[in-house]
Parts: sequence; C-alpha cells; structure tokens
Amino acid sequence: MKLAFISDIHGNAIALEAVLANIKKHDVDKIYVLGDICFRGPEPKRSLDLVRSLETDVIKGNADEWVVRGIKQKEVPVQVYETMSSEVNWTRSKLNTKDHEYLGNLPTNLNIEHENYKIHAFHATPDDLFEVVLPSENDEIINEKLMKNSSANIYIYAHIHKPYIRYIDGKCIINIGSVGLPFDGLRKSSYALLNIEKDSFQTSIIRVDYDVQEVIQQYQILDYPNKELMSSIVLNGKI
Repeated sequence: MKLAFISDIHGNAIALEAVLANIKKHDVDKIYVLGDICFRGPEPKRSLDLVRSLETDVIKGNADEWVVRGIKQKEVPVQVYETMSSEVNWTRSKLNTKDHEYLGNLPTNLNIEHENYKIHAFHATPDDLFEVVLPSENDEIINEKLMKNSSANIYIYAHIHKPYIRYIDGKCIINIGSVGLPFDGLRKSSYALLNIEKDSFQTSIIRVDYDVQEVIQQYQILDYPNKELMSSIVLNGKI
C-alpha cells in the first residue's frame, strides 16, 4: 500500500497541481491531506476545489481555522495582526458558504491502519492546531508533544513547513513539510510517501519543482494584501 501525505498548500494551486502530478507518477493508492488549504496564497478557491476533488480524508490546520473564524489576538505577533487579518478577509471573500462550512467541519486527527502498522496523523500536535514542534526538539519533547497515541507505529504531522524523518524508540516520526510555502530554504514543494508492506515500511520526503515566478505574478496581479512578503517567501523558500 503506497500512501502520500500532503499539507500546507496555502492557496498555492500551481504548486498543488505539480505535487498531484508527481504523486500520480508514483502510483499512489491514497492521498491524505493534513490541513492549511487556502490561506496566504493567490488561489484559495481553486486550491480547495482541487483538494475536494480528491475525495479523500482531509483534516483541519490552523490556517483553515483562521479562515473559518478569523485570527484571535495573541495567536500571531501584534505587529503582523492587522496585516494577517486583512489576508484572512481577502481569502474568505474568495470562498462561498459551502466552502466555509467544509473547512469548519473538518476533523483534526486521522488514525489509519494498514497491514501491521498504525498511523496517527494530525496538523501540529494531536491536541493543538497551533503548537510548534521543530526538528531540533529533543526526543523527550517529541515524545511528549507528538507521540500521545502510544499504540501508533508512525506519527505524521505538518504545520512547521520543514520536512524531516526521525526515529525514536523504534517508532517513526515524519514531518511532511509544505506544498505551497516551504520554509527550509528550498523553494520546492514537499510531501511524504509511505510504502507499507506486510512486514516492512519505507518512508521518503519528495521535493517537487513548480512555477514559482507564475505564483509571484499572481500575487501581484490579484493585489494580494501582503503580496511583497508572500512573494519573497515563495521566491526564497523561507520566511
């Protein structure tokens, strides 16, 4: 069974199309989506429509929650609160009532079982859409924050836009990075492949090229509220 995990599309439909085309080449059996579909990109509606067309399991990310109910005070630094709120309002204006309902009704965790392996997937941590757990954290923090479902063999999350694979006490932890806004300095989309057989599994992080300049042009043409910063992030692959 070959599974693909994608996340943090952030309204970058061009990047999402490139990733889906790459996934198709790998003969994947199923795709899972771990949230942050629309916010901060030039094509929120088309990104959401592409995700929904997959007819697969999708969970909510923090950015999806923001689109549903707005950004609360102290959820972002005070100096960017107004700008990010204007970005949320712009994104919301591109979606219809059914889109908002879809995002609002998304679950926050996935428990998947294939062969002898149990997978626990979530956006940031099992209990919190906003908590940040970086690759540099020690084993104890990873265990405490991410490995709460002790019956799982494999833990998969997103949110930090920095992909990695790590093993602790015989269990596998995967961060799948970001389709639309990578933060690790490599301006290529990121997703994870998980190939499960009866007595083994194989993991990999896949990086995919997409037309960065076209996305930057979209930000400019559509007069996105924070277009200069977002164009810089897309261009440089980091915030």
